[in-house]
Amino acid sequence: MRRRDFLQTSLAAAALWPARTLIAADTAGIAEVSAKTLTGGAIALPGADVRDLAAGMRGQVLVSGQDGYDTARKIWNGMFDKRPAVIARCASPSDVMRAVTFAREHQLLTAVRAGGHSLSGKSTCDGGIVIDMTLMQSVRVDPKARIARVEGGSLLQHLDRETKAFGLVTTAGTVSHTGAAGLTLGGGFGRVGRRFGLACDNLSSVDIVTADGRWVTASDTENPDLFWGLRGGGGNFGVATSFEYHLHEMDPMILGGVIAWPAAQAREVLRFFAEFSSTAPDELNTDVTMVPGAAAGGPSLILMELCWSADKAAGERAMQPLRSFGRPLFDKIGTIPYIAMQSSGDANAAPGSRFYSKSGFFTGMTPQIIDTIVAAFENAQPNPVFISMQQGGGAVGRKPVGFSAFPNRQAKYWAMIGASWKDPARDEQGIATARAAWKRIEPLTSGFYVNAMTDDENARVAANYGPNYPRLQQIKKKYDPENLFRLNANVKPA
Repeated sequence: MRRRDFLQTSLAAAALWPARTLIAADTAGIAEVSAKTLTGGAIALPGADVRDLAAGMRGQVLVSGQDGYDTARKIWNGMFDKRPAVIARCASPSDVMRAVTFAREHQLLTAVRAGGHSLSGKSTCDGGIVIDMTLMQSVRVDPKARIARVEGGSLLQHLDRETKAFGLVTTAGTVSHTGAAGLTLGGGFGRVGRRFGLACDNLSSVDIVTADGRWVTASDTENPDLFWGLRGGGGNFGVATSFEYHLHEMDPMILGGVIAWPAAQAREVLRFFAEFSSTAPDELNTDVTMVPGAAAGGPSLILMELCWSADKAAGERAMQPLRSFGRPLFDKIGTIPYIAMQSSGDANAAPGSRFYSKSGFFTGMTPQIIDTIVAAFENAQPNPVFISMQQGGGAVGRKPVGFSAFPNRQAKYWAMIGASWKDPARDEQGIATARAAWKRIEPLTSGFYVNAMTDDENARVAANYGPNYPRLQQIKKKYDPENLFRLNANVKPA
């Protein structure tokens, strides 16, 4: 179905989430605003320029001291408490065009916030401009064409709730308050990814405002080079204002839940998981997490979360080897709503917690890898860490490396080691513990997931993209030659 036809068609069954409520901020008293440039220099933004930006937008422009500024500057990871010079809360593509033009003309350090869920804190900045998409959250579903059109500030829960109403789904992460834009542009793993591919694999088009302030559409037929780069290349090329996803039929009730064993059995569980997962059907997603006792509310555990998205009788048979292995502490597998499973990890990833992680991919699960993971978990001092592994392969691995910018197609597992705490006084200790544990594991990994990168991994970006990096550099040179969009897994213009 053509995009233009889709936009012009009135769908009785279509849904919007949520309605916008816009309250214009009082900008009349804005005087000179101290700001930071792309190169780190200090500049003074004339108050008239900031007032002019606000006057031309449907959304809001906020600066320090205004009502709403301190709320708007907060992001998911409590580790980052930054103070932008300007927050442009966009309500439409034309607002985004205006904000990007303002940022470019003033050479401002520029961050883009969709869901604000970046682990590295790059969805905000000190002294620059934040182009904030959180007012743009409509989701429109065309059940006949099996397409969802999703605005750039939408969260995964918005997408999942609307597609559920029609018995449809697309791959959409594992934490429901994640932004759809960031997840998708970086690749997009999820509980149905082995069956239907990454979130970026399910894109049919993206509307984006590039660094020159133009609004363009990227698809297989329009700006195909940009479309290739957007599917895995992150936020390097502009501000995505909307996405169009292919949808798939799926029963809203799935078979899933969690099985747990004592962490003392971790080696045996992981060895069995390695054997089982090598031949597991695509319809089964398996995430394994080693959880420290402090987080588990008792002894340390190894948890296995299962999600079967097809025929339930077949799912019962497929899961039986896992459910009958060893002596689980509990087995909470059952028929549950898919959207309930999609939000099952939300509390453990609540906004405001201080979070640090490292991640990488395994091309297999060898005895050496298993022993190293268990040792890293057991010896993490003085802070506990969690270690999670999500199975790859399936539809993700059947695409060639050059299909899109996303480079890690051959990975069989994605692993993350992380630590979370609330007291800022524990920052240094928490980061050091996670880094020390990851130092054991990293030599066994291949590449990393850009959606989970930390601020100290920019030097690894080129190697991570491998053969796709030179092509990304050419696209960057074409659409963002001055590297306006650099707060990301940054690709340097060729």
